[in-house]
Amino acid sequence: MNLHILLLGAKRFIGKDAIREACYADHPRGPAGDEAFERAFERDKDALRQIGAVIEVGSADVFFDDEIGYRIPSEQTSLPEIRFESDEAAVLGLAAQVWQQATLAKATTRALAKLKGQGVEIDPSRLEVVAPAITADEPAFEPLWDAVGKRRQVTFPYQRASESGPTIRRVQPWGLARSSGRWYVVGFDVDRGAERVFRLSRIVGPVRGVGKSGAYDVPAGTDVRELARRLSPSFPSVRAEIRVRQGTGIGLRRRAESVTPLDDHAGWDRLVVEGPVNELSDEVLTYGADVVVESPPALRADVVTRLRAVAGGRR
Repeated sequence: MNLHILLLGAKRFIGKDAIREACYADHPRGPAGDEAFERAFERDKDALRQIGAVIEVGSADVFFDDEIGYRIPSEQTSLPEIRFESDEAAVLGLAAQVWQQATLAKATTRALAKLKGQGVEIDPSRLEVVAPAITADEPAFEPLWDAVGKRRQVTFPYQRASESGPTIRRVQPWGLARSSGRWYVVGFDVDRGAERVFRLSRIVGPVRGVGKSGAYDVPAGTDVRELARRLSPSFPSVRAEIRVRQGTGIGLRRRAESVTPLDDHAGWDRLVVEGPVNELSDEVLTYGADVVVESPPALRADVVTRLRAVAGGRR
């Protein structure tokens, strides 16, 4: 998040040293810290590119061309002015009521303060495109978010549905994932010596940090959302066939197994995608009339039910 804010808000290319001081201060100078910073920086750049950010590389020093810097040009991210009809605006009003969460607002403020202290010029108006868009009401969210960023081990009391009382878990958190309105933390369970996923609503006491920051590394290539789907019974996946209007549904197209133009529906493609029903429903609904679910019946029924609920609520 801090790296996104830094690169998007910067009016000029930002050198790697300034980026390290602003966003990766937990990695001390020295061989081990330098290597950890390089890994974290490359990982975070890849993560930003996966969500569509265009990271430009150029000279960070007007006198020396070999001083490499980075930035995200706002023209690659911002949308032109869009006007909505009254019914479209009503649906957008529902979508806008998300991320009423102080956690990331505070994180953004802290990041901007750090960058200003480093002499980095930031234009806050350029940051509107990264306004957060999800709620997180569980008390465990903020300390876990902090621990993930610091790579710090935590302990917390966890109440499983099948057990009469909570047990203390020691976890190295790798990341947070959200599905069906619930938050999960994925990480390495120290006592069980294996990957585990925990639902935040079942953490029934304080999350406490243990030891120093930077105490562990997340295994290379770790996909937190995929691990959450695999480890949790709450993430059953389905293979869906979805009809998508050509020129739309970019997110669905990026991860589709196949894209086939339809002869019987001019201007439409059939996509095959895989994922949990509720996550696919969430994504399909964001595209409105440009996406139609063909199968499986469970996904189609979920989308139709949720559309009818919205329509009923507006009458």
